[in-house]
Amino acid sequence: MPIGGFVVNAQPEFVAEVAKQVAAIADVEVHGFDADGNIVAVIDTVSSIEMEAHVKEIEAIAAVLTVGAAYLHAEDEIDKIISGELIIDKPFHQRQRH
Repeated sequence: MPIGGFVVNAQPEFVAEVAKQVAAIADVEVHGFDADGNIVAVIDTVSSIEMEAHVKEIEAIAAVLTVGAAYLHAEDEIDKIISGELIIDKPFHQRQRH
């Protein structure tokens, strides 16, 4: 199960409301926020695809400026890919080379 720590930067005047919205997302825990608009969140999902979907959901919140990964641990998911238990049909499907 991938787990990641993220710093969500929101407009400072809306940080409390954004923290509440982020905490309402499944598999997401908010561990705190400050007056500068920084929110510390942990996302713990079954797959990296779900984690990416949650990050996109957070990015879609109106007052969110950025979502940055502070750490990511997905060792068990990698083991499942290597063993064939998990197959990623389209890895990097939304990433484009520039």
